Amino acid sequence: MDAPPPQPPSPAITREAWDGCSVLLDINDGDRLAFFRLTPAATVKIGNKTFSLQPLVGRPFGSLFRVGADGLVPCTAADASSLRDDNTRDGADGQVQDETRDNRSLVDNNTAQNLSSDDIEAMKRDGATGDEIVEALIANSTTFGKKTAFSQEKYKLKKQKKYAPKVLLRRPTARRFMRFDTLSLLLSMANVGPYSDVLVVDMVGGLVAGAVAERLGGTGYVCSTYLGKAPSSIDIIRLYNLSGDMTSRIVQAPLSELQNFGNTPSVPNDSSQGGVTEPIVVSAEDTQLTLAGQGDTSVSDEKPKLSTEQPIDMEVSEPLLEEHVQDETSSLDSKGNDGSSITSKSVKHGKAPSPEKMTYWKEHGFSRFLNPGFVNTRQVLPSRSHPHMQMNAFGGYILSGTRIHNADAVIANK
Repeated sequence: MDAPPPQPPSPAITREAWDGCSVLLDINDGDRLAFFRLTPAATVKIGNKTFSLQPLVGRPFGSLFRVGADGLVPCTAADASSLRDDNTRDGADGQVQDETRDNRSLVDNNTAQNLSSDDIEAMKRDGATGDEIVEALIANSTTFGKKTAFSQEKYKLKKQKKYAPKVLLRRPTARRFMRFDTLSLLLSMANVGPYSDVLVVDMVGGLVAGAVAERLGGTGYVCSTYLGKAPSSIDIIRLYNLSGDMTSRIVQAPLSELQNFGNTPSVPNDSSQGGVTEPIVVSAEDTQLTLAGQGDTSVSDEKPKLSTEQPIDMEVSEPLLEEHVQDETSSLDSKGNDGSSITSKSVKHGKAPSPEKMTYWKEHGFSRFLNPGFVNTRQVLPSRSHPHMQMNAFGGYILSGTRIHNADAVIANK
């Protein structure tokens, strides 16, 4: 009887923040990133004041908030559009104004601002918003009109961060902590997709394991392996707001145990089918799920299936391989029959390798690729772009490899 088709996964993570979920607050456009759990007593400190996070409950991720007299207030569509229009206008005017203005004649002697701190406090007591205070500071500055467009933008942004801070509600994902090009290369080169069983070596607190589980969407399994006896911490997964189906499919197992499973010889049954191996059941002591709030979890004997079939390897020692390499290259240093040296003669290309080499390459060889990130040479800022930016630091490389499993050879060896 055919097995029933796999059931579709449960709905993905909700688009709105709910009471008790984890959120990532982006304060002042990346100046500060902080994790918070939306509990009734959760607060955030911005400047010298503390604000409750209850206004965030029920709001969609990506919402923008401003600091008001009563706490965090959601920004309206008009406020967000006006903010974008200001940035666009500043960027468009920058190229024209920068040609006729410079900052050489400006002297920073703390006398350019006519508004005092007492005047600003009085405006706050009267109920003035942060944007109104920023506009008043710009209007009472004697040097603002003499600055370049870029300097004006910096001045305005500095005052907005102080008197009109903005808070952006973000959903915590791996893309908030890892470069998106690196993460995309990792997931695509590992062929991570729904209904896949993925083995992960995560040494960054669970960032990669959580990203893989999020990509699987409650299908397949994620096995986070580690070296030694103590499991690596994957507590960051708790901040991903993954559903119960997703977290239940994240397991941990030491690499030594996985190697023992692979080295276990197959045990044939006495049935007429033959070649059927007994399944291996992994106990809870060997494989644990170290997520907070959940106990030990055993791996089912159905999924993930750990194959116990091991091909018979033909061991080829390294000295033997070196001898073959030396045999092929020794002719370059030898003498011909006529006594003349053949070192200067061209090497014949296309010589077939020895059978031992081919066996070793088939069993142990794989293709390797070293891929750098694809955004490390781009810098785009308002009114300017540097396609070839000079920089010392870089995002590293992604080392990947592909190995073809020859199932026919395994059957032939058995």
